[in-house]
Amino acid sequence: MKNDQNKIEKLISKLCPNGVAFKELGEIGGFYGGMSGKSKEDFSNGNAKYITYMNIFSNIRVNTDIDTFVKVGKSENQNEIEYGDVLFTGSSETPDECGMSSVLTKKIDEPLYLNSFCFGFRLHDKELFLPEFLKYLFRDEQSRKQITQTASGVTRFNVSKKRFAKIKIPLPPLAIQQEIVKILDIFTELEAELEAELEARKKQYEHYRSELLTFGDGVEWTTLGEGCLSITAGGDLPDNYLKGQNMSTKEFPYPIYSNGTDDKALYGYTDGYRIDNEAVTISARGTIGYHAVRRAKFTPIVRLIILIPNTKIVTSWFLNYILDITKIGHSGGSIPQLTVPNVKKIKIPVPSLAEQERIVSILDKFNALVNDISIGLPAELKARRQQYEYYRGKLLTFKSLEL
Repeated sequence: MKNDQNKIEKLISKLCPNGVAFKELGEIGGFYGGMSGKSKEDFSNGNAKYITYMNIFSNIRVNTDIDTFVKVGKSENQNEIEYGDVLFTGSSETPDECGMSSVLTKKIDEPLYLNSFCFGFRLHDKELFLPEFLKYLFRDEQSRKQITQTASGVTRFNVSKKRFAKIKIPLPPLAIQQEIVKILDIFTELEAELEAELEARKKQYEHYRSELLTFGDGVEWTTLGEGCLSITAGGDLPDNYLKGQNMSTKEFPYPIYSNGTDDKALYGYTDGYRIDNEAVTISARGTIGYHAVRRAKFTPIVRLIILIPNTKIVTSWFLNYILDITKIGHSGGSIPQLTVPNVKKIKIPVPSLAEQERIVSILDKFNALVNDISIGLPAELKARRQQYEYYRGKLLTFKSLEL
């Protein structure tokens, strides 16, 4: 890695010792929109491939191995994506996720169209950049900061094309771009290998979890309504609370949870609590069915259903694992949601408490190896990503040429 960095430094000293030019996107290229005038039927019997919002959001390079089709007539004036184009998502629920980029780095021999919720950027002179370089440049923190500032909104944020055109990017020589791509490609390949191995481990874990939690006729079954001391819905936010994560104080010591996922569950803290038992919470709206074990003394709000198990019948942790493989239905309607009566009807197996503890012990160890970011593959993957982001930022930082 040091030899590669030294090579880049030598190239910079030779090719651009005084810095590189920075240009606004509006100076070096133009924007185009996604498809227009499309009906729902056009997407059910299509004749041409199109790039979806999630294709852009999830990939730094456009995935062209796709089966998403749309009907496009010969007389339609729709924008086609070209090799080297940078595609962006146009809106999101948060400004941090607006304007995510993906670059078409592969030459294709068929028409390719763009989803209407996205837009494209095309260079006037395609010799300015290597497409492989752009896929890293627009995902780097320096570019992302500028992109985030182009978004505005309240409940949903939209990118301003006018502000987007003012984003400035460096124009390093192609030889330097090539060397940077070589280094960053190594990092992404190593990361992809770790992700594939971790995915294989997850499938293995899910297989053994399913086997351990599959019971024959010798095990009793009960409904959650019968196996829990109480099943209740969360309430409104307490009047006196401190919003934000990791902000607990002596005055506000008790956590408030707003849904069932661990990464976004913590809404804030309160000076009192509603639940004084260890419980399992299930997300009742939005991401329906996500669940987690909560320690005693916490406050749930409206997006949660709270299950307090009868520990003479079922433990919290065994119940949490059983819910992993249980189909959790919802009420339907225009806004699907989970209700307390629905949850009470769900049937679960109840082996002996000793067997529950044995199963939980096995799954806890396996789960940690697959999901705990402090050990094993998850820790290695996290470290590799941090290293990649560090070098990406370092390699894509250029001295500005004083004109």
